[in-house]
Order: sequence, then structure tokens, then C-alpha cells
Amino acid sequence: MERANDSTFPGFILLGFSGRPHLETVLLVVILITYLLSFLGNGTIILLSILEPHLHTPMYFFLSNLSFTDLCLTTCTVPQTLVNFKGKDKTISYGGCVTQLFIVLGLGGGECILLSVMAYDRYAAVCRPLHYMVIMHPQLCLQLVATAWLIGFGNSVVQTALTMTLPLCGRNQVDHFFCEVPVMLKLACTNTSINEAESFAVSVFFLVVPLLLILVSYGHITRAVLMIKSAQGRRKAFGTCSSHVLVVIVFFGTLISMYLQPPSSYSQDVNKSMALIYTLVTPLLNPLIYTLRNKEVKVALKRLAGRTIASRKS
Repeated sequence: MERANDSTFPGFILLGFSGRPHLETVLLVVILITYLLSFLGNGTIILLSILEPHLHTPMYFFLSNLSFTDLCLTTCTVPQTLVNFKGKDKTISYGGCVTQLFIVLGLGGGECILLSVMAYDRYAAVCRPLHYMVIMHPQLCLQLVATAWLIGFGNSVVQTALTMTLPLCGRNQVDHFFCEVPVMLKLACTNTSINEAESFAVSVFFLVVPLLLILVSYGHITRAVLMIKSAQGRRKAFGTCSSHVLVVIVFFGTLISMYLQPPSSYSQDVNKSMALIYTLVTPLLNPLIYTLRNKEVKVALKRLAGRTIASRKS
């Protein structure tokens, strides 16, 4: 049985939506615009978090890491997708596929943990405001982010190795627009039940556990918000919390629908649509929902714009 890492292996063909060329043309424009908006939004958050001293808080530290993760995730998949949609050559080398899979798994796993850390940060800020800065001290924030990245990429090393060493028997047509575990398992020409079981267990750890922690955190936040006497204050708090929960549900919902079922039961078109949502839509929503609606960020943008104009005049 031929393994994919054989030196004679020609690489993979990313089929994408090649059966529907008109759809690929439309998606090319939509994906490009979404990617540019996402890049601008997340880049702005990172820039403001660095340049504005009053944004040097735990919340914006976590948000800038989330934006950086989203930027890397979209940049890892979108350029290859755009090239494939535009031209006739839809191939990706074995090394390119391994690299893409490794980065997507590492960033995806890290983001799941980071979102649960951010929910805990909001819980500490709302439910224990007097002790917030003692609880979320800078050293702990660094440790939490480092842990998220290490766990994410540690898992990625194992997952990538187990997936990309499966025998393919010459199969190289990937019915997707980037390399992803469920699709690669479906490509294998051997029994993948052990791999599927391992992938399911890992998915429960990275998807179900963080999601439960997030929901518990926001449950406590909701209870605290209900105790606010001001009706306007309650509405504002509920509006913010509901927006955050919406992003979490979209992100985790798409991943759960893909990873917590056996690859044999997938609808490939649904799978591709879900992948577009978590690699494009949620990275665009995150800066809009979490920060660009915030008064602090709007003030920071005005200050930065004012300083830029003043420096040009001088």
C-alpha cells in the first residue's frame, strides 16, 4: 500500500467546487472581500491593543490574541483557496497539505481554549469586579494564552502525524478546498476506525468541554446581570453577552457538526459550507462583535487617527 509521504507521490488535488465553476467564480469574489474585511478588522484590533495604553487590559490582551489566531487561520487557507478557484491547477504538494493541516489544527484547538479563557475573564470582571485585577494578573494571562497555544499545537503534532501517514493507495483527490482531518480520513484506503475514535475523543476535549465552560461562565454572568437595578444597564449587558454567545455558538456549532460524527456520514457540500463559516465568517464576526462595537475601541480609533493626522501635518 502506497503511503502519501512516498517520494513519488504527485501531491493532492483540491476539488473544492470544481463541479460547479459558476459557484467558484461567485465564491472567489465573496471569499476575497470577506478575507480583506477580516484582515482589516483583526489587524486593527491587534494594532490598537499594542498602541493604546488604556487598552492594555486582560480583556484586550486576550482579544488581540484571538485576532492574531483568526488572521493566521484565514491566511493559512484562503490564499490557496483563491488560487484554486481562479485557475485550473488545483494541486497542493504533500508538504503543503501537511503544513496546512498542522496549522489549522493547532490554531483551531488553541482558539477553542482561548474562547473559554475569555469567557472566564468576563466572568471574573462581572461577577468578581473587586478582585478582578488580582485574579487576572498579567502573569496568569500570559500563562493561559501560552497554555492554549501549547495544547493546540501539541495536539496538532499528534493528529497530523496519525492522519498523514495513512495509506492512500494512489488516491489524491481531496473533495474539499483545503486539507482537513475528516476529508483526509475519508481518502485513506484502510480501516480508519481507530483514527476516527481518536479524533472523536480529541474533538470532545477541544469542543464540548470548552463550550460547557463558556456556557457555565455566561450562566453566572447572566445571573449577575439580572441583579442590576438599572433597566438600561441590564439591556446593555444582555446585548453584549448575547452577541458573544452568538459568535461562540456559530464557531463551536460548525466544528461540532463536522468533527463529532463519523466521516462516512458527511455530506461533502455541507462540510465545505461549515468550513467556510468557521474559517471566514467567525474571524470576520469576532472583531465586529467583541470590540469594534465597544466605546473604548471607538475612542482609541479616534485617538489613533488624530495622532496620525497631527504627525502628518507636523
